[in-house]
Amino acid sequence: MPRLSFIISTFNRREVLLGTLARLRECEIEHEVFVIDNASGDGTADAVRQKFPEVRLISLNENRGSCAKNLALPLARGEYVVFLDDDSFPQPGAIARMIEHFEELPMLGAAGFTVTLPDGSRECSAYPDVFIGCGVGFRRAVLEQVGGLPEDFFMQAEEYDLSLRLLDAGWDVRTFDDLHVTHLKTPGARVSERTMLLDVRNNLVLVARYFPQEWGWPYSRDWMLRYGIIAASKGYQNAFEQGLAEASAKRTAGVGRREVSAKTFERFAKIDQTRQRMAKYDFRRVLFADYGKNMLAYRLAAEACDMQIVAIADTNLGGRRFTCHGIPIVDDQEAQQLEFDAIIVSNLSPVHARRAAECWRKRTDKPVIDLFE
Repeated sequence: MPRLSFIISTFNRREVLLGTLARLRECEIEHEVFVIDNASGDGTADAVRQKFPEVRLISLNENRGSCAKNLALPLARGEYVVFLDDDSFPQPGAIARMIEHFEELPMLGAAGFTVTLPDGSRECSAYPDVFIGCGVGFRRAVLEQVGGLPEDFFMQAEEYDLSLRLLDAGWDVRTFDDLHVTHLKTPGARVSERTMLLDVRNNLVLVARYFPQEWGWPYSRDWMLRYGIIAASKGYQNAFEQGLAEASAKRTAGVGRREVSAKTFERFAKIDQTRQRMAKYDFRRVLFADYGKNMLAYRLAAEACDMQIVAIADTNLGGRRFTCHGIPIVDDQEAQQLEFDAIIVSNLSPVHARRAAECWRKRTDKPVIDLFE
């Protein structure tokens, strides 16, 4: 009986997938591998059958996206299940350490891997209690309890959906510094406009499905303001509008409302924690660094602490006359000319927050505060 089940979904990336499968053969733990082929037209299925006969191949007649991984769950026999992308693979020793974490932490439901891109940079979820789908392990029994990925999402934000269900069932979702996966981030099948559409649609459905009623509208408005600005900066307004329309249609048809508890939502959104940590400082005028997905919690905390936000510094979005609820979004050069008492890193993503803090500490002698550092 295998200790571990790897599950990969793929679409038209035959050579990249074959490279990943070759690396998985070297895994030191007894394992099985499932590949779900989303109706690839490049000979993926035949190549897998020929070169990796031990792989359990599930061939589909249509592309069901990354959420097609669910199809392997009823067949998986491992005590632990690892989701990978077809172009991501664990580094030597990482799987053994993952199992050690599960054995040491009885309430660990999902063990996220630290993800490294080819240029050496890191990839990370916008929220610390949400795993990233290209490298994550689960207890199979926990997936049987809470269910797998949301099949109606296809791709984008599916990790949020499953993470919220894990958290609400009392399980921990953690990312570990000693678990490493390399993500090649192969461009094939990554269509930026489609990604924008699905981000908009699925995040709105996520809010409607799980968020407590009092937070539904504030988060829908805040997230869509941010996605709208990103879409405008990239010329993806049509995809943004289509995402809004599809989300509206799904909500009209019903989204399977399952509101998480207030405790779970606070654990995820960290609204009270952000306010409490910001209240330790007596700054009057602050510069926010990074227009993160979690901006709402930081804005509310600043308001509660009577701090004026002079601007949001964001390298990618600044200098284009964008605003967030009246707060100007500026580039880093313009931000350095402003008058403020301190810089608060306004991003919960550990990777992005660390990067922003390091950059600003090199630019200024004023305090640079990462509330969750």
